[in-house]
Amino acid sequence: MNVDVEISEQPLPLQPLTISGCGAIARFDGIVRGLEDGKEIAGLCYEAYAPMAEKVIRDILAELSVEHPCERVRVSHRIGFVPVGEAAMMMDVHSIHRGEAFALMQKFMDRLKQEVPIWKRGSR
Repeated sequence: MNVDVEISEQPLPLQPLTISGCGAIARFDGIVRGLEDGKEIAGLCYEAYAPMAEKVIRDILAELSVEHPCERVRVSHRIGFVPVGEAAMMMDVHSIHRGEAFALMQKFMDRLKQEVPIWKRGSR
């Protein structure tokens, strides 16, 4: 499986990559909402220990790919201030069939907040 991981202060890519032979591209965009704990916000601030975060993301994906083989996965996470309406996190999974893409994505997202050293450091 080909894995691309990016942790950056730049806005996230909106278009999924395409790969010949893949019949499915599952996509998730984590968009900053306008409310946090019932209060209106302008955005959220994220911090990360980027080298470790990238390693943990790759390790999780390698583990999950044994049960759910896919062709390519791209994970991008923003750090710094992310305004309401913009993506803080993006993932696309390319596979021959949709079932593997959905399963890998769901299991990865369940583990992301628990295991990856990326922290939401408040809102503005």
